[in-house]
Amino acid sequence: MTQSEMPAFPESYWHDSVKFPTFSKVEGTIKSEVVIVGAGITGITAAYHLSQQNVKVVVLEAGLIGNGTTGHTTAKITAQHGIIYDEFIQHFGLEGAAKYYKAQSEAKAYIKDTINKLHISCDYKEEDAYIYTNQDNYLSTLEKEKAAYDQLGIEGEMTNHISLQVPHKAALIMKNQAQFHPLKYLKALVEECTKNGVEFYENTTAMDMEYNTAPAVITRDGHRVYGKHIIAASHFPFYDKESFYFTRMYPERSYIIAMKAEDEYPGGMYITAESPTRSIRSATINGETIWIIGGDSHKTGQGKSTIKHYESLKAFADSHFRVKDYIYRWSAQDLTTMDKMPYIGAIKNTDASIMVATGFRKWGMTNGTIAGKILADKILGVKNDYASVFIPSRFHSDPDLKKFMEINADVAKHLLKGKLEFTDNSIEKLQPDEATITRIDGQRTGVYKDKHNKLFAVDTTCTHLGCEVEWNSGDRSWDCPCHGSRFSITGEVMEGPAKKPLKQRKV
Repeated sequence: MTQSEMPAFPESYWHDSVKFPTFSKVEGTIKSEVVIVGAGITGITAAYHLSQQNVKVVVLEAGLIGNGTTGHTTAKITAQHGIIYDEFIQHFGLEGAAKYYKAQSEAKAYIKDTINKLHISCDYKEEDAYIYTNQDNYLSTLEKEKAAYDQLGIEGEMTNHISLQVPHKAALIMKNQAQFHPLKYLKALVEECTKNGVEFYENTTAMDMEYNTAPAVITRDGHRVYGKHIIAASHFPFYDKESFYFTRMYPERSYIIAMKAEDEYPGGMYITAESPTRSIRSATINGETIWIIGGDSHKTGQGKSTIKHYESLKAFADSHFRVKDYIYRWSAQDLTTMDKMPYIGAIKNTDASIMVATGFRKWGMTNGTIAGKILADKILGVKNDYASVFIPSRFHSDPDLKKFMEINADVAKHLLKGKLEFTDNSIEKLQPDEATITRIDGQRTGVYKDKHNKLFAVDTTCTHLGCEVEWNSGDRSWDCPCHGSRFSITGEVMEGPAKKPLKQRKV
């Protein structure tokens, strides 16, 4: 790999640098006090918090621990979630916006306290966070956000100079935020949970729920895991029969590159006010500083060839920094709710036994941590001061109704487009490591040719609600433009809400 090249295959630095213990899959019936579906930061935080109070917990993970969203984040521990507080004051009032900020601050404190308590070596480092802009029309937006900071008592300041060598006119600083290595942190929590009696199961996909004397999670293999309380912490909720989260959230993909540079990193964590987003932070590999640059978000399964987004980040880095080497690239998928506030709490107001945490809008380190704490507190009967602002069943006419219509009109458009699209591309013209959509026996089929010229063909109809998937060239996956389900080249589910794989076809 030369200086100008990016890695050929996507891989997260966080994932590449940590090896988790392995766990067996569920075989037979299991009974517990609490069943948690999803072993990301939310599920593991909840399990850790509950296990400290001697609650019996079972955690189910569809794949391997560390392979999900938490292992593909930028891993900023901050309450500065873009330009959001002025908007939250308008939609939720001062009290609601203040609860959101205080919840994020408590999450940051919880992570720091846990690191100190368990003596976790996870590259935790406190840094100021900056939102910066180089566009005149965003200056007033930053001023409004600073006014919101003042109303909420957030420690921050405006400046017209930052140390990062990028074009800028102004920046809004949030003081004393942090960053870390998320999987080193989670590995330590998993080890502590195991000591406390938490049972982890991998390669166990939760497919459904049933109610008898106690709620039970039904796995893909037909096994049942019973618990007095069920927490759906699986990024997209695995149980969605009554809440219709796929109509109330939209998925976005964003991209990350990691590089070594001749420039000395100036400190701080940065994000642009304008789009396309550019997020910048540092990390350390074997004592050497690396730069992590993210952004270029778009709705999953839509837009230009996804490899172009990596190339856009690379062009940004090449134009502003003296790059020595590109060492990693990876992408992440995030869910955003209609009002941008996560859904954390009971799925139904009438039933507190099944709870959910989702819709973190790219800010999962603090939102996921506070979600785990809120849900664990609910089970323990402890009052949580922030729970009320995140209630999943909420609905506000402004902005929810407008966003609801926008999300579902977009879904309808892509559903219709996929069904009407004529595709008859030639498989013979495929080059190694390319994919195309064609028709085989009259059926829309996705075909990928690997570097050894082996062909993999799948039915392109998403197993969730029947939209047609599109090829993701950057990450080598089939992505649904309607609700964000993602599938591997062999059709296996990589991201929900789909639970069943794509059908394989003969070429």
